[in-house]
Amino acid sequence: MPRIKIKEILNTEKYDFQVTVKGWVRSFRNNQFIALNDGSCLNNLQVVIDFENMAEDLLKKITTGASISVDGTVVQSQGKGQKVEIKATNLEILGECDNEQYPLQLKNRPSLEYLREIAHLRFRTNTFGAVFRVRHSLAFAVHKFFNDRGFFYLHTPIVTASDAEGAGEMFRVTTLPFDNPPRKEDGTIDFAEDFFGRSTNLTVSGQLEGELGATALGEIYTFGPTFRAENSNTARHLAEFWMIEPEVAFNDLVDNMDLAEDFVRYIIKYALDNNREDLEFLAQRLADEDKQKPVAERHEMGLIEKLEFVVNNSFERITYTEAIDILLNSPAYKKKKFQYEVKWGIDMQSEHERYLVEKHFKKPVIVTDYPKDIKSFYMRMNDDGKTVAAMDILAPGIGEIVGGSQREERLDMLEKRMQEMGVPTEELYWFLDTRRFGTVPHAGFGLGFERIVLFVTGMTNIRDVIPFPRTPKNAEF
Repeated sequence: MPRIKIKEILNTEKYDFQVTVKGWVRSFRNNQFIALNDGSCLNNLQVVIDFENMAEDLLKKITTGASISVDGTVVQSQGKGQKVEIKATNLEILGECDNEQYPLQLKNRPSLEYLREIAHLRFRTNTFGAVFRVRHSLAFAVHKFFNDRGFFYLHTPIVTASDAEGAGEMFRVTTLPFDNPPRKEDGTIDFAEDFFGRSTNLTVSGQLEGELGATALGEIYTFGPTFRAENSNTARHLAEFWMIEPEVAFNDLVDNMDLAEDFVRYIIKYALDNNREDLEFLAQRLADEDKQKPVAERHEMGLIEKLEFVVNNSFERITYTEAIDILLNSPAYKKKKFQYEVKWGIDMQSEHERYLVEKHFKKPVIVTDYPKDIKSFYMRMNDDGKTVAAMDILAPGIGEIVGGSQREERLDMLEKRMQEMGVPTEELYWFLDTRRFGTVPHAGFGLGFERIVLFVTGMTNIRDVIPFPRTPKNAEF
């Protein structure tokens, strides 16, 4: 018989039919009851075997982690906790698992830190099974949101010669020999002999190329890997992560905020509607963690409650100047509880962003009109000459999850900003051409996918929401 997924069996309303199931043994008790999981859902399926009529050497191979195939009958369960179970008529060991060496045993609950070291096996735990099923749903929701609104999915290059952010924290791509690269007369490396004939790197953003698509197709979005060679060993940073970057012709800053807010609320609601079981498990996990913390450090809302609150309430919208005023007048500032200084012109730190959303407004906040000196060259200059039409969405527990702006569509203003910031106009001629030939107001934003997965799952370290984290001094698997 064809294999049937455990999720389908657990959701059935029928009994007394024959099935074949395959999966991994989560536990085996009393030589009779097997908890089987195939990854399709959080819950295990109970398989009942007739041990008295089973060979002893086969029984010994039914260990935690072993993979098996079971033929049997779906029957109404006599025990608590499940509606159905399988009465096995035939069992085959597909892959043995030595319990002396297998690192995932029920009796010793491994820490998240330990599981990062065995990331190739952590998918088999309940926690990471739930996280990555939620991650899948969020990714699907991203595509569904934009597709249903008439956007076009644009694949922007992973290897590029541009630095969209101007930060210089890039991974170089080269075929030149490291020990003896060709050099010019002045001693600098001669990239003319490299594969692409010039210096190239892994992309930090698909935005600039995305603008090319938007100024012809109208509405596009990118969703792909991006790379930052930033030596940040924190719970919020990765060297390789996924970015979602919509770009929309004819949109201004308000349109951009509306799109970003609708988008964030949509994908969260999609996960709530389609991954309730996984989210309830993760919510309980978070609640259990909270019990171990001092009362002052506990979350004010449970995970499900927090997600539903975000979905059902409009985000607060304030200017950067208003945000700084709130921080300067806050009890936290007056009691010197902020580690970093607060004054107009600073690039707000995570502690400032989290104060605004967690303590002051108690909801997500969109901050607009940042000082031009802390923002990128492509953001539209406001009439005050000091700020740009930028917007960030700040979320509880994380800080910034979305960063965007209305783009500078005026050629003279854009060239002036590029010169001020040392961005070479000759190398970005193709970007400037969109302003030379039929320029239009347009806007877009970027959302770090792992940040939203972190927010939705309630995990506290970004390395736990991407399958194989890439961080400083770590590129396993």
